[in-house]
Amino acid sequence: MTASPLDDAHATTRRITTLSVGAATILIVMKAFALGASGSVSILATLADSSLDLIASLATFFAVRWAAAPADPEHRYGHGKAEALAGLVQAGLIFASAVFIGWEAVQRIFDPRPVAAGGWAVGVVVASIAVTLWLVWMQTRALKKTASLAVAGDRAHYAADLAANVVVLIGVVSGAYLGAPGLDAAAGLVVAVWLFWGAVSLLRESADHLLDHAGPEEARVTITAAVLADPRISGVHQLRTRMAGQVLMIQMHVDLEPSLTLEAAHAIVVEAEQRVLAAFPHADLLIHADPRGKGEDHGRRDASVETPTVSGPSSETVEEPLAIRPGPWS
Repeated sequence: MTASPLDDAHATTRRITTLSVGAATILIVMKAFALGASGSVSILATLADSSLDLIASLATFFAVRWAAAPADPEHRYGHGKAEALAGLVQAGLIFASAVFIGWEAVQRIFDPRPVAAGGWAVGVVVASIAVTLWLVWMQTRALKKTASLAVAGDRAHYAADLAANVVVLIGVVSGAYLGAPGLDAAAGLVVAVWLFWGAVSLLRESADHLLDHAGPEEARVTITAAVLADPRISGVHQLRTRMAGQVLMIQMHVDLEPSLTLEAAHAIVVEAEQRVLAAFPHADLLIHADPRGKGEDHGRRDASVETPTVSGPSSETVEEPLAIRPGPWS
């Protein structure tokens, strides 16, 4: 039996999260050795960061497997938002790391300590940069296949680690070879600020996902164009999009000729669904057919947030589509 695109995506996320946990473990071992040899505060900073990276990667490791679990009677929409929960855990850990590193760096600025065993420290930082660069490259490849929020969050803090490790390298070299341990502490402070900013961005993305932030305007236009490609569909309204893990949830109403039989209307809707799914193969799609001119709101809606009707080429007027701010999955 051939695996579906979504099954392939889940398999990819499982593989890349396993690599992430392994890479974080290797980095911790190397940096712990370098810290013991050098006593560098910037090495301490990056070791603390890698330790929290491991915890975050473990959270992602389990979250993507939970998110891949099929829908059940208690979770009819599946478990996809487990990825956003993992993102919140990652953001919290990165915040904690930033505070710890910042506090230690400030103390060392006022009480500088020499950096010993500079050669070992520099070698470990360079090796860490190489391992992290390889992992980020692998995660980037995985994201092209999956668009996983959890993997995106994991890649975000490892990408930040790349820049942080460069700063740490400067700090170690300054403290060990230039006789300027204060620069080593300052490098640790820069890492703390960098991590804090990354945590804010990740927290915002995860919150948008959990709060059902609408999809980007580009996706909305693509969906509308695919549906209206059939001239028998004269309009689209109440179009809504949101993400649940790697699944794009789409709901809409379409206007059809009132005289159509139920069977004929069903066939038109199924064809429209197939066109949308060709553009968004991971989507969970629901289309409601309305008799032209007799569409009405269904269910609870906020009257202050109206989605305009987008009409097909057979209509006399075409209204401008509603602008939707891009979400984290764009």
